[in-house]
Formats: sequence, structure tokens, C-alpha cells
Amino acid sequence: MSKAEVKGVVPESVLKKQKRSEEWALAKTQQLQAAKKTSFQTRKLIFNRAKHYSKEYAQQEKELIRLKREAKLKGGFYVDPEAKLLFIIRIRGINAVHPKTRKILQLLWLRQPYFKFFWLQIFNGVFLKVNKATMNMLHRIESYVTYGYPNLKSVRELIYKRGYEKFDRQRIALTDNSIIEQTLGKHGIICVEDLIHEIMTVGPHFREANNFLWPFKLKAPLGGLKKKRNHYVEGGDAGNREAYINELIRRMN
Repeated sequence: MSKAEVKGVVPESVLKKQKRSEEWALAKTQQLQAAKKTSFQTRKLIFNRAKHYSKEYAQQEKELIRLKREAKLKGGFYVDPEAKLLFIIRIRGINAVHPKTRKILQLLWLRQPYFKFFWLQIFNGVFLKVNKATMNMLHRIESYVTYGYPNLKSVRELIYKRGYEKFDRQRIALTDNSIIEQTLGKHGIICVEDLIHEIMTVGPHFREANNFLWPFKLKAPLGGLKKKRNHYVEGGDAGNREAYINELIRRMN
């Protein structure tokens, strides 16, 4: 065999490597196409869900206006249904706090014992479901927190502006819907709008959705507080302020 013929022969190992590289390139291309298709379908689903939620909220608002007008025409007044959702904000420190009060603050994630700078936990806020156990706990810690019934605008602004994921005691920003889908996808929550809807309506998976969120770290209220140690009905800041919590959230968000 001549040298030219020897030079023209491609080693079998090289051929195998070329074939393997082609197979990998094809598999990668197919994988990217599949991921692109899935991403498009997910975005379309998220858009449709957001549209559906928007219609649902608008319909509820119209129904509320209709009921109020009906009551006014009949000479009465409309009583709003009992609220299902609470937003609690811690406004005082823990000096000379009773152990039970301190434990309740810890259970509500308004006091984190492993957190070094405990004074920075003031103005932390969390969502809670209204029930007998919750109200009993709030009565115990009422002088250290203020709370009320947030509206849709407050819930949306809190989650979009100050929403962070809680994972293994780590605080991860909600910058991508894939983070939500990865953690809460099994509960049918795949995007921020799903999360807002589940929190706002106190849905069947409220507990999982709320546990997913890290406590909201709010800034000091614009204009300051009046008197932390006094109850809201006495002209102070502590305790239940019902719908007026939304005005405070605006000043702290």
C-alpha cells in the first residue's frame, strides 16, 4: 500500500468520535426545540390565567358595587363579608417580652432566632389566614404588631416588589416564574399571578403558597408612626386597623 493510500484512510476511532459528536449535536438541538416549545406553551398558559384572574377581580368589584347600590336604594347599608386574609407587620422590638409572646412572634416568622441583627426584623410583614387560632395569637402579641385586611392592590404590590422565596433558610428573589413552578407546580401554581390569586382568595393551597414566601421586609413608614405603645383606636399604631392597613402598606412599600 502506498503512502498516499495510507494518508487517505480515516482511523475508526475518529469516525466513531465524529458520529458521537453528530448524535450529541442532534440530541441537543432536539432538546432546545422541545424546551422552546414548552416555554411558549407555558407563557401562553400564564397569559390566559392572568387574563382570567383579571376578569374575575373585575366581576367581583362590579358585584360589590351592585350590592351596595341595592342596599342604598332599599334604605339600608351593605355589610362586607368577613375577611379571610390578614397582613401583620411587626412594629416593636423584643425587650422585656414574655416568653409566650416571643414564641408566637417566632411561629409567625416575625422573629427569627438565628438572625443575628434582631432589631432589623422590625417592620417585617407576613400574610395569615383568619381563623380562631390566628386571632387568639394576635390578641397575645397585639401590642407588638399592627394588622388588617389587605386588598388586591396591596397583595400584588407586596409580592411583585418585595416577594422573596424561602428555601432552606435562604432568601431568593422572585425574578423568574420557573422558581415558582419548580416549588409549587404540583399545587397548580406556576407563576406570580397564580401566587397572588392563591394568597388573595385564601385558596386550598394557601398554606403552601404562604410558606413559599419569605417574610416581607418593609421600610420605615413615610411620615413615621404616631405612638407604637398605644392601640390604633386610641390614636396609636398597634392592633387591628382593618382596611386602613392598606394605607400603611403604601407608606412602607
